[in-house]
Amino acid sequence: MRQTVTQLADGRGLIFFDDTEPYVGGAATRAAHDRRELPTVVAASEVRIDPLTGDPVTFAAHRMDRTFLPSVAECPLCPTRPGASTEIPADDYDVAVFENRFPALSSGGGSTGGRCEVVSFTADHDARFADLPVTRARTVIDVLASRTAALSSLPGVQQVFCFENRGVEIGVTLEHPHGQIYAYPFLPPRTQTLLERARDHHERTGRSLQRDILDAERRTGTRVVWSGEWWTAYVPAAARWPIEVHLAPHRDVPDLTALVDAERDELALAYRGMLGRVDRFFDGLDRVPYIAAWHQAPVGDGREHGRLFCQIFSLRRAPDKLKYLAGSESAMGAWISDTTPERIAERLRELAP
Repeated sequence: MRQTVTQLADGRGLIFFDDTEPYVGGAATRAAHDRRELPTVVAASEVRIDPLTGDPVTFAAHRMDRTFLPSVAECPLCPTRPGASTEIPADDYDVAVFENRFPALSSGGGSTGGRCEVVSFTADHDARFADLPVTRARTVIDVLASRTAALSSLPGVQQVFCFENRGVEIGVTLEHPHGQIYAYPFLPPRTQTLLERARDHHERTGRSLQRDILDAERRTGTRVVWSGEWWTAYVPAAARWPIEVHLAPHRDVPDLTALVDAERDELALAYRGMLGRVDRFFDGLDRVPYIAAWHQAPVGDGREHGRLFCQIFSLRRAPDKLKYLAGSESAMGAWISDTTPERIAERLRELAP
């Protein structure tokens, strides 16, 4: 993989990650020529703490006018072509990462700090992650690990969160296959809860909570969907969503940066495979909306209790129905499931290629 660091017309950073020739071998070099006339990004976010719950809420009013479901001809993640200049000033590319033009987290004179990046997985607008070549899936994993390391070193960053939103039902504003990376200047509520539970478990037992859960799932096997030499995919015993699967490494690692080559190789196959099974979950559908969320250990305090895992889930509960978070879930945080984890696991096992 070869990296080329450059800038967009408004000064935002852009990085090309190449895994194909002639660029990966150095026979050719990337040179971005962003000829657009863009104003400097002014994005001042503010974080306020809810005094009732202690949860941080980020206010990013500049995002109200962000690009929303453009046509293919106007897609900002497609390569630049005659008459259509995009966020990626090249006629083709492998993987590209750039600073979000409408970031949820940005210092910009506000009180938030942090950073938001977009990761475009491919130049092909109609592709989906599950259909990418395994070599490209591995490149994306390496890119996420590389950006995790870089963003973790920024002053004030407390956690790096990599994720993919797929499908208009999820709320995506761009349909081109892409992910995002948030470098939080605070610990999100879910991370705080995970750390508190892990810390309490360690104080009682001296062991890792996530490791104990993984070992228990592998022993019983009831909810295991797939297991390899380095990774296991299983449906959690208290799955909240109609489709949910966790992909966890067998080795205790804090984040993507800590994975060795063999673990990354198998992950490229497993991750791509799990997304493919999710897409085939319902007969008659070939694209299911999902969120793929990489939970990583925080940068500072509590890092010793964090453990990497990927949570893949969908709010689709039937081919023509979505799970809406109504009164009990939205107001009280008390989840009610219309299925069981065992049924989810059984269906995902049936979908093995």
